[in-house]
Amino acid sequence: MSDSEGFQFFPSLGTEMNIVTFLGLLTAAKFLARLAWDVVVGLRAHVWSKLWKKDLVKTYGEWAIVTGCTDGIGKAYTFELAKNGMNIILISRTAEKLQSVATEIDKKYGVKTEEVQVDFSLGKEIYSEIERQIEGKEIGILVNNVGVITPHPMSFGEVNDHILWSHVNVNVASPLAMTKIILPQMLQRRKGAIVNLASIAGRCPIPLLQIYSSSKAFVDYFSEALGVEYRSSGLTVQTITPSYVSTNMTSYSEKIYKPSLAVPTASNYAAHALATLGYTNYTTGYWTHGILAWILDNFASRWFLMRYFKLHNEDLLRDMNKNKRE
Repeated sequence: MSDSEGFQFFPSLGTEMNIVTFLGLLTAAKFLARLAWDVVVGLRAHVWSKLWKKDLVKTYGEWAIVTGCTDGIGKAYTFELAKNGMNIILISRTAEKLQSVATEIDKKYGVKTEEVQVDFSLGKEIYSEIERQIEGKEIGILVNNVGVITPHPMSFGEVNDHILWSHVNVNVASPLAMTKIILPQMLQRRKGAIVNLASIAGRCPIPLLQIYSSSKAFVDYFSEALGVEYRSSGLTVQTITPSYVSTNMTSYSEKIYKPSLAVPTASNYAAHALATLGYTNYTTGYWTHGILAWILDNFASRWFLMRYFKLHNEDLLRDMNKNKRE
């Protein structure tokens, strides 16, 4: 018997078939190992995290900052953090909404609040004011939540200058600038958490949401790189990539705005997402979104996703226009 025959898995098959069989078994083993790992990670993030309540103040620090905190996910995060005993620095652009959120938090949870009124779309000029107003505060958690999206899916030719530069200043620049302000004190104390809100839309280029998906891909990459850089410094850097959540951002179409199993309310989403802090550094924040992301990552090519989402966004536009006519 030759050497090649001695290493055959199935002697009744030819050499070529044995090679194909070996490669098939190797691929299957790799897939099953990845599946088992992903299940463990998912259980740790979405099940085990609910079984042990984390003391956020003791673990990270006394104060939390939430940008874009007066609506949607940001507002829901502020209430979840306050519920966990953290003092909140509220940063947003509308004074009346800031006061309303601060009053509600005080009535419900009795923690301290500070309000910083700035418009992130203005860019660099606002950050000296933020730095001045938070001076002396022990920032335990920074939630880089503030974000913008086009009013509805639109081609790039329809995007005006205000929308374009808002995406740059709000979605791209704000997490960089806020992290730059807060990072030194966290490194000095060797504790703290930076939570960056990216999006499942950053997983591939999305036609008709081209600026938004690109800007969120930037946040995703920045956040992951930051986490690896400071892994041994006592900091936690978490990247959150939600799918559709029932907020003002999705209100243009009932199909992605009405709460359902796949579209949680902002409060439900934030409660799940915050619970994962300290249990995983990369998550969609919500279990059904996690299943969707796993399917996209493992079974869908970029070519397919781009064409699917183009059709999907065109369908949302038709639904929006239909509702307007009615």
